[in-house]
Amino acid sequence: MRRLTTLFPSEFLEEHAEELGVVERDRKLQIPAFIWAFVFGFAAGESRTLAGFRRSYNSTADESISPGGFYQRLTPTLAEYLRDLVEHGLDEVAVPDAVDADINRFRDVIIADGTVLRLHEFLSEKYEARHEEQAGAKLHLLHNATDQTIERIDVTDEKTHDSTLFKTGSWLENRLVLFDLAYFKYRRFARIDENGGYFVSRLKQNANPVITAELREWRGRAIPLEGKQLREVLDDLSRTYIDVEVEVEFKRGPYNGTRSLDTKRFRVVGVRNEDADDYHLYVTNLSREEFFPADLAQIYRCRWEVELLFRELKTQYDLDEFDTSNEDVVKILLYAALLSLLVSRELLELVTEQAGDEIVFPPERWAATFRSHAQLILHELGEYLGYSPPPLLERLIEDAQKIHQQRPILQETLATATQPRCES
Repeated sequence: MRRLTTLFPSEFLEEHAEELGVVERDRKLQIPAFIWAFVFGFAAGESRTLAGFRRSYNSTADESISPGGFYQRLTPTLAEYLRDLVEHGLDEVAVPDAVDADINRFRDVIIADGTVLRLHEFLSEKYEARHEEQAGAKLHLLHNATDQTIERIDVTDEKTHDSTLFKTGSWLENRLVLFDLAYFKYRRFARIDENGGYFVSRLKQNANPVITAELREWRGRAIPLEGKQLREVLDDLSRTYIDVEVEVEFKRGPYNGTRSLDTKRFRVVGVRNEDADDYHLYVTNLSREEFFPADLAQIYRCRWEVELLFRELKTQYDLDEFDTSNEDVVKILLYAALLSLLVSRELLELVTEQAGDEIVFPPERWAATFRSHAQLILHELGEYLGYSPPPLLERLIEDAQKIHQQRPILQETLATATQPRCES
């Protein structure tokens, strides 16, 4: 338990809650119990409802909170507070990886990616989706594969393009960025190069640059490529690798109301996929002297790390199923999911330290194990923090009773409907 309370000390949770105005002066709400109830309540699948979160809190804190008192806490300020906790946790927790490519040459390797979260259709005006009569949010991440942290999180509507959130600048110096096709833009690649950074991206299907030079010599009667457009020669090639320099044309950013045309030379590498009888094509500014085509393909596989993060959030935490029409609750649940993931990773690191060197913990198996023990961990954490919740029987009576006296329960409604009409 000490590991978790070091990650999020109770004093820090309380002080920051007061700074933002999450708690009131009466201090009836016990913030540490409230936060941990969200973290472990979200991890436990059966508690992933607002009523479930309240029950998790009431089973942990010294004093219970009513449904009305709980729901009125679900505000934009609470969403902001949880986001701050996520950013704090990201600075403290390393996300395990499986990178075996040689990336020590760079200051950092950054992976940019995003994933779509499907929301209640009533939120379609705020979270506009690509298709009508739907609502969708998009979670954008900048994942640092070198430090094993997430450097930036953004939440937008589904229509916001991933590339608009990636800003170039001096921060890119000596950093390698791995892009998927959502970020493909020659101007962006040029700006990264001009800021002393590096990039590797898949080449778009409709991209057809002119080959200016071959970077590898081929024996025998190899097809000459210089001066030809890339797509014109692909079908005629059977070599294992393609390694060429290309020239691309793009528009610079607006200046005095106009956008000038410019050209830049990059490197395009192709690695043959025998199963599909075609090439995986990459565009980069990394030199052949340091990175052969097979090296680039291996480095690009680092992107699989962030895909695994998204997969875990969606499969283990059902992050893409938000059954609420409240915008603030969507953000609260999103940040609660990320906090659960961070706490899970922190406990995995602790378990790995305590286990033998020969023991391996597959990520998905660990996630399922963490979820199944979440309520037990929350119970022990509450005891560690010194909380004395009411007796179990009292909690059962409080949680199971009918809340709205004016609202008949189903059995009452059926009994009334089936009474003999002869009495009237």
